[in-house]
Amino acid sequence: MLAEIITIGDEILIGQIVDTNSAWMASELNLIGIKVKQVSSVSDDAEHIIEALQLAEKRVDIILITGGLGPTKDDITKVTLARYFNMGFRRDQETLEHVTDIFTRYHKPMIESNRKQADVPEGCTVIMNKNGTAPCMWFEERGKVFVSMPGVPFEMMYLMKEEILPRLKQAFKLPCIYHKTILTANIGESFLAVEIEEIEDSLPPHIKLAYLPRLGQIRLRLSGTGTDEDILKAEVEAFARQIINKVRKYVVVDQDVTLEKALLDIMDEKKLTLSTAESCTGGYIAQLITQHPGCSSVFAGGAVTYSNALKVSVLGVKQQTLDVYGAVSEETVKEMAAGARTNFKTDYAVAVSGIAGPDGGTPTKPVGTVWVAVASERKVVARLFNFSNRRIQNIERSAVAALAMLLNELKQDVG
Repeated sequence: MLAEIITIGDEILIGQIVDTNSAWMASELNLIGIKVKQVSSVSDDAEHIIEALQLAEKRVDIILITGGLGPTKDDITKVTLARYFNMGFRRDQETLEHVTDIFTRYHKPMIESNRKQADVPEGCTVIMNKNGTAPCMWFEERGKVFVSMPGVPFEMMYLMKEEILPRLKQAFKLPCIYHKTILTANIGESFLAVEIEEIEDSLPPHIKLAYLPRLGQIRLRLSGTGTDEDILKAEVEAFARQIINKVRKYVVVDQDVTLEKALLDIMDEKKLTLSTAESCTGGYIAQLITQHPGCSSVFAGGAVTYSNALKVSVLGVKQQTLDVYGAVSEETVKEMAAGARTNFKTDYAVAVSGIAGPDGGTPTKPVGTVWVAVASERKVVARLFNFSNRRIQNIERSAVAALAMLLNELKQDVG
């Protein structure tokens, strides 16, 4: 079963907003056995929208459309769909009552453009949008399913989860799909591929392996398609175990979670606490951690000690250490980690100090030189990393390296 996603709006094409809807929708569709063949973004132009619909109708069974359903003149999706299907309009009473209730609740006047939100093409099935005024419209025409939804992400996500996905599962006989994700770090994509080449070559046609690289880490996703969910799951899990056994020292976790979430889960289970001491990453590690609900059970806090003076006053780094070895050194980063652990009273601390760039490097310490240290009750360990001359990538890679190093030390300590 194939689907196409069409996002409508000039704001996407000029880069004013980023189309996050399509990625989320594709992921959700894939989970229920619907493959997305194409994603298209089109302008607020009727002819352009019609052309996109015509092409999609030739390619796929399900066309999902987002955007262009607001009350202003540039929102033309509804009118264009009526034209495409040669339909007139009707006023949907339930939608009108819903819109009226919203404006009454917020003590705002109801003008004609708001009432017109309840006008829908005659041949569609209206699906109530409980989070907004624009209704969702379901069309079944010429053996295809067309669904038009608002472009506002939280409105679209609610409609997909609560209404569209259940209806699609009911309308079509869908295959079973099972995904297994393995998160790895500290190994390049090409080297990882060589390590697991024999396993990958032995995969049957209904199981695919995808490499999903990010800075400093790679997700391996095994995806199986079949008719019996239990058999499929067992088969995919067996191949996953082979991969994990082959590259165990690079495996972070065998779940589809982020590196920092895997770390938080382990530390939470073991009742361990963490603090951070950051220089070149500027608080990025703390930001990665604190985006996850419940992180406070593990993360006590941290310090962004960009200046040498703060390294001394907040973390207890010795001035002599800075004078002799410099801020970007094994000695300094070890003292940063130990100071954070002591001063913030945590079980573990991770520290980073480096030269993010694009300037500030020297012949002996070029841009991209980064030291990471992890402190625990038993020891303080440090490691040197050499990254590129790109500032943002260096910050991201430093954070990933620090988290992966912390996770490695944690696994050694607690198993």
